Amino acid sequence: MKTTTIILADDHHVVRQGFKALLDTQEGFLVVAEAGDGLEAVKITERLKPDILVADLMMPYLNGLEVTRQVGKLSPNTKVIILSMYMDEPYVVEALQNGACGYVLKESNINDLVKAIHEVAAGRHYLGSPLSELAVVAYKEKIKGASFDLYNTLTTREREVLQLVVDGFTAAEIATKLFISRRTVESHRASLMQKLSLNSRADLMEYALKRGIRRR
Repeated sequence: MKTTTIILADDHHVVRQGFKALLDTQEGFLVVAEAGDGLEAVKITERLKPDILVADLMMPYLNGLEVTRQVGKLSPNTKVIILSMYMDEPYVVEALQNGACGYVLKESNINDLVKAIHEVAAGRHYLGSPLSELAVVAYKEKIKGASFDLYNTLTTREREVLQLVVDGFTAAEIATKLFISRRTVESHRASLMQKLSLNSRADLMEYALKRGIRRR
């Protein structure tokens, strides 16, 4: 039986440990690493290239949606399952659009996550209850017909800066976290605001709220 390697990414240590303890009891599953924020999740996944990344939707620095997008480029054979408290359609649509293969609600029991990992590892999509298999098809069709999204014009760095601004960090603090200069941070922020046709910080925060980019 092939071993399925897994990385768990959640900013709550207790949650990660709980999932790890339960997954470790499953035959054929091996949790190879854990991550406490989005940036760490991307870095560890790129390095270890696991079969599955289980990522919380809302994490510091990069949310699960952006983590999914970056992992798709850096470790294309890694399949992502999003864990979320939210069953809102926009989150599910964007998760699938960014390349996620599974979406499991945190209120579900561990059997749902185990089933999701088995399904995704086998090359199928999985949406946890109460989302149905028919919903997968509906969401995919909706994605195909989706209108152009200005968010897709942002670079990876601009998305990182956007998330950190929403998290309340100053330009200097963002520069430290991303190992770039403050001037570069300000340049990225100005660029992303121009691309999104935003004129002020208030506009940016309103955009983020509508987009589902939440402060952690």
